[in-house]
Amino acid sequence: MISFELILKYLKSAILLSILGAISVIVFIFYLAQNLPSLDQLENYDPDLITRIYSSDGEILDELFFEKRIFVSLDQIPNNMKNAVIASEDRRFYNHWGIDSKSILRAIIVNIINLGYEQGFSSLTQQVARTLYDTIGFKKTITRKIKEIITAIQIERTYTKDEILEMYLNNVHFGHGTYGVQVAAKRYFKKDVSLLTLGESAMLVGILPAPARFSPITHPERAHYKRNIVLRVMRDEKFINKDMFLEARAIERENITINQAKGVAPYFTEYVRRTMEKEDDRLGVNIYRDGLKIYTTLDSRIQHVAEESLIKVIKQNQDKLNKRLFNNEEEFSQLAYLGIFPEDTVKMMMQGDSALYKDLRNKLLVQGAMVALDPNSGAILAMVGGRPDYHDQYNRAVQAQRQPGSVFKPIVYTTAIDNGYPVTKQLLNQPLVLRVLNAEGEWEKWMPRNYDGSTSGLTSLREGIRRSVNLIAVRVVKELVPASEIKSTAKRMGITTDIRAVDAIALGTSEVYLLDMVNAYSAFSNRGLLNQPFGITRVEDRYGNVIKEYFPIREEVLREESAYVMTSMLQTVLDKGTGGSARWKYNFYHPAGGKTGTTQNWTDAWFVGFSKQIAAGVWMGVDDPRVSLGEGQDGSRAALPAWASFMSAAHDTLGLKRQKFQRPDGVVDFTICSTSKDRPTNLCSVETEIFIKGTEPSQICKVHRMN
Repeated sequence: MISFELILKYLKSAILLSILGAISVIVFIFYLAQNLPSLDQLENYDPDLITRIYSSDGEILDELFFEKRIFVSLDQIPNNMKNAVIASEDRRFYNHWGIDSKSILRAIIVNIINLGYEQGFSSLTQQVARTLYDTIGFKKTITRKIKEIITAIQIERTYTKDEILEMYLNNVHFGHGTYGVQVAAKRYFKKDVSLLTLGESAMLVGILPAPARFSPITHPERAHYKRNIVLRVMRDEKFINKDMFLEARAIERENITINQAKGVAPYFTEYVRRTMEKEDDRLGVNIYRDGLKIYTTLDSRIQHVAEESLIKVIKQNQDKLNKRLFNNEEEFSQLAYLGIFPEDTVKMMMQGDSALYKDLRNKLLVQGAMVALDPNSGAILAMVGGRPDYHDQYNRAVQAQRQPGSVFKPIVYTTAIDNGYPVTKQLLNQPLVLRVLNAEGEWEKWMPRNYDGSTSGLTSLREGIRRSVNLIAVRVVKELVPASEIKSTAKRMGITTDIRAVDAIALGTSEVYLLDMVNAYSAFSNRGLLNQPFGITRVEDRYGNVIKEYFPIREEVLREESAYVMTSMLQTVLDKGTGGSARWKYNFYHPAGGKTGTTQNWTDAWFVGFSKQIAAGVWMGVDDPRVSLGEGQDGSRAALPAWASFMSAAHDTLGLKRQKFQRPDGVVDFTICSTSKDRPTNLCSVETEIFIKGTEPSQICKVHRMN
């Protein structure tokens, strides 16, 4: 028989071992707890939220995020969704204190029987703990589970059950980059969480155990199966009755949104994103995590008009390019790599039957860009950086440097006007020979000519710009103002690219950005004041506090009188010159000025113009500048239609009334001889012209002198 003393000895040893074990467990738990967040951190729970970009008229343009999450309060979430989560994920949620001892015991038994980790035992509170802290990893280990338990107990001490459920539903991962039930409802069903049906709620909860495996987008059969399991559990737990179960289960397919809609104005929102990335450090924010509200200048109504106007004309230009290439076997074969790609397939793609191969897009797709500004503030009203049907990351409105051709001529004429030359100054419309540097850096002779090959006699500056006479623009550089001064004018007017101070500057041979050109033209409309283009008006934090506001930044770059005279000259282009079809064909009759632009071999087509309320510009071309749009595809044919239809529709959409350009006191009317442009005699046929005071003609007409 075992003596009492021996029993007592074993008992003491067991008690001692138990005490030591308990102490060890307590020490181990205390050690693990050192790496956990403090109670203060729990009370200041601050999850990552989506940053939203808004248009000036209140539309959500886009969202920025690492984890796509939109916080909603528990009372916005339907009871079916809350009940589905509790029934499926933690049916004793409202009865335990952070950990479910019954679930733990069941999981231990199952795992021992299977000699592995077959079943988890995380409560909703433990799952909140797992997502709250980076210190708790996702690897399934005993250490992780202990940390979860400790943190779950802290959470239960800090929050009510409803607050914990709210946290869970706003943070749980539903797959495809969506976090939280609001984003999941938008992503999968294109509706607000409050509108979820019973079946939709069950399907979302069915995703949770394995979002990749049970995605209704990639695995609809599995998602449907899991939905029915959740519905059955809800029935068994008395959250729904038999009739509700049968009715929801009878729906064979939930209406899942497969493809996400592209955000409004994607080129503009990318422009805003890049702008904000530069502001991140200075403002002390993270645009992907902080749930900011970024309010912009863009008007979604005008943006839609811009996209529609542009794509319509792009397709017309594409048809013309297709016809030219299909009739030129050699060029088409070279550009389309017909030794690699089947000819019939490429032709069908170019005609719009399917998307063109990426390798061919820079040579075979007609591209376009459009920018619209408020000339009075510099606010960007619309921006399209490429074909809406072939969206890419290359924003041609702000990244593409292309030759502007005659669109640059107003800067040439502006320099002359600002230097005291009147619009009546006459130059000889005859050929001349210039020396220019070629691509190899060697000097060679260059003989510019007019677009139509014509010549004539003396031609005024107004007539030169009205008809876009190349030889007159070149003579302005050779005889009136040097190229270096024109370069200075361009820089002063907001052209940020390197303009080469050579004689060819007159014909727009130096590359520019579309945004810069539109902004430069806006200074004419704005009485010589140039605003820096801007797209953001203010930034708010997630609580509505204003972090930063943005206001127009302007400077005077032209005399008010010079700006008005140039505006008048550019009005002549629209009313009586190369831009005339904007009036009679597209019914745009607001007081406005503008200019066409075409580069050599019809590679680039431009139109830039303005009214008192909107300045806008259009560029058309192929990304590869060696590919021509085709003979005759000049600015008036390939670009102006998009500009004119946009301006007409934009003014109508905004309800803008016709506003005249205000004449400054320093500009006066003066009667002149219509032939010589001098002071008239009684024999002269006369006309009225505007002059900056002090530049009126002083000579009497010699053509019609009295004997």
